[in-house]
Amino acid sequence: MSVKDNLLVIQENIEQACVRSNRTPDSVSIIAVTKYVSVETAKEAIEAGIQHIGENRDEGLLKKQEEIGNEPKWHFIGSLQTRKVKNIIDKVDYIHSLDRISLAEEIHKRANAKIKCFVQINVSGEESKHGISPEKLETFIMELEKLPSIEVVGLMTMAPYTEDRDIIRGCFQKLRKLRDDVQALDLPYAPCTELSMGMSNDFEIAIEEGATFIRIGTSLVGKEF
Repeated sequence: MSVKDNLLVIQENIEQACVRSNRTPDSVSIIAVTKYVSVETAKEAIEAGIQHIGENRDEGLLKKQEEIGNEPKWHFIGSLQTRKVKNIIDKVDYIHSLDRISLAEEIHKRANAKIKCFVQINVSGEESKHGISPEKLETFIMELEKLPSIEVVGLMTMAPYTEDRDIIRGCFQKLRKLRDDVQALDLPYAPCTELSMGMSNDFEIAIEEGATFIRIGTSLVGKEF
């Protein structure tokens, strides 16, 4: 199937998930994760109507952006090394992996404008996953007040890769609760209205639990390398 055909299937599933959760489909944005595909396939996604592209390595993002330009919104979704910040800082619209104060300080130091960031939370507690622990979130958010180039637009997490849908749902519910807690702080630099959660295998559950950005790779654009 083509990317366009894949997108139609995904959009139908989004609509159904939105019906189940009393939401409208336009409240969910699809980020096409293009790290395993060519520039041509990324362009095909944009031509099919995708408005957000996600890459997890600076090299991949810069290469695609050079050929595609700034028609889509660019999301950096991978773990970001502090030393790589300078490579992408003025090239991306969103960073989804803010998880330590040293990274926030480097973003602030390098940024020429306010940077939209998602704080990455390790909701599941898995050692293999990046992100700060839920109990440290509020303290972390408060520390960011001294870094005015950082705007916390939302929270991000990855659920465990499991067939147990209750475990997945529980992770997404916890992230939504944490998002609501940050919103309740009413901080100008941390509006925290967004939830980046859900991938190819679990995005429908994520939508039912409030996801506003879903990160879709294989089921949308496939895997070429």
